[in-house]
Amino acid sequence: MKVVDFLKRKREILAQHPFELKDWLSPAIRDYWREFQQKAHLHPLLGRVLDLQGDSQSMLQQQGAAQAVNGQPVPPQESIIELDGEAATLFATLQARIGEETHVGEWLHVSQQMIDQFAAVTGDHQWIHTNPERAVAESPFKTTIAHGFLTLALLPQLTGSVDEANPEFPTARMVVNFGLDQVRFPYPVKVDSNIRARTKLARVTPIKGGLELLKEIKVEIEGVRRPGCVIESVTRLYF
Repeated sequence: MKVVDFLKRKREILAQHPFELKDWLSPAIRDYWREFQQKAHLHPLLGRVLDLQGDSQSMLQQQGAAQAVNGQPVPPQESIIELDGEAATLFATLQARIGEETHVGEWLHVSQQMIDQFAAVTGDHQWIHTNPERAVAESPFKTTIAHGFLTLALLPQLTGSVDEANPEFPTARMVVNFGLDQVRFPYPVKVDSNIRARTKLARVTPIKGGLELLKEIKVEIEGVRRPGCVIESVTRLYF
């Protein structure tokens, strides 16, 4: 089928989905795509489709052409958020600490009672957590282990982020847990283990009304080389 005939048959569809033209072409014709672009004036519809595709690619390139400062992408100029007051002061302070370890927590003992209480609240009574006798007989760890989500639930205590008497960011009006970008459990936390968290500041980004922090948190197990949990945590501060 000639290209012109193809375009005539697909006129309405191309008008709605102009960027799918190249995908519809046969492999043999697709090899001459560059030549089609050079000769687009031979058919008005083809020229319009190629113009639209070029405009789209140009827009995507402009959107992706963000500069980087300290390894962090810089948004387009029109979307840059201006900070003032306490937010601006804290932003400057935290920018200087990116890549640093900002907190090392105290050791916390993980008991069977703690594991059982977590199981009762969440409904997760899997025997590897709550049945010490069966764990000794059947588990490769020869003892019960803490739920991975229990380790996550302990993060506020492990990171010291909920100490009202000594808040981590006293100038902030409100601190919000915005979520987790990544979570891994490299090694199980066995019952009667001691764990603690080490926190590193990875990124600070201005947002409307405050700051967004990305923290890398590693939960250590005393006497074990591998961590029990590795997290990327997102926190937002509002002023």
